[in-house]
Amino acid sequence: EDEQIVAEIMRRRFFPALITHKAWEGFHFAGHEIRISETTDCYGAVVWPSALVLCYFLETNTKQYNLVDKNVIEIGAGTGLVSIVASLLGALVTATDLPELLGNLQHNVVQNTKQKCKHQPCVKELSWGIDLEKNFPRSSCHFDYIMAADVVYHHPFLEELLLTFDHLCENDTVILWAMKFRLERENQFVDRFQTLFDLEMISNFPSLDITLYKAMRKGRMKA
Repeated sequence: EDEQIVAEIMRRRFFPALITHKAWEGFHFAGHEIRISETTDCYGAVVWPSALVLCYFLETNTKQYNLVDKNVIEIGAGTGLVSIVASLLGALVTATDLPELLGNLQHNVVQNTKQKCKHQPCVKELSWGIDLEKNFPRSSCHFDYIMAADVVYHHPFLEELLLTFDHLCENDTVILWAMKFRLERENQFVDRFQTLFDLEMISNFPSLDITLYKAMRKGRMKA
C-alpha cells in the first residue's frame, strides 16, 4: 500500500519536454497544472518529497480537512507548492520563509494562483523565532492551520522553529506537518515538540522515510 500511494504521489510530478533557460518542475494537484521555478543554490528553493506528500493529503482529504475560507500559514514555504495547493483548495494562505527566498516564492505563488483562487495568498517574511509578536501579533493573527513540509533537518535553528510553532498555534489551531527522518536529531526534535503539542501520525511512508503528523496544543479547551 505504501508503494502504491507513493507511486501515485510521484505521478503528480512532471518535467518540461524541452530544456529551458529557467529550471522548473510541474505538478498536478487540486485540478490544476502547477509550475514551480526552482534553483539549486539553497535548500529552500527546490521541491522536496515531503511537500508532495502533504499536497496529496490535502487534495484527497478535503472532507475531513476542508480548507475553504480557512486561515492557513505555511512556515518554511520554500518554492510555495503547499501554499499554492492550499490556496487552490479555497484557503486564505500566508506563505512564509526567509528574505532571500521570498522573490522566487512570490513568483511561484502569483504565477499559479492569480485569478484561480477564491483568496489571493500573500507572501511574508518569517525568520523563525525572530520578532514573532511584532510581525504576527497574537491579538490579530489567528490561524486555523499551520502547515510545514520538511522544516526539520540538519540546521541550527530547531529551538527557534519550536518557538515559532508555539507562537503561531492557538488552542484550536491544527498543525499538519510532513517530516522526513534522516538523523537522530530529528527524533530529538519530535520529543521536544511533544512537550508542547499532542502529536498524531496520520500517514506514514516508509519507502520515503516520511511521516505526516497532525498536532494540536496540549491542554487546549475541549468542546
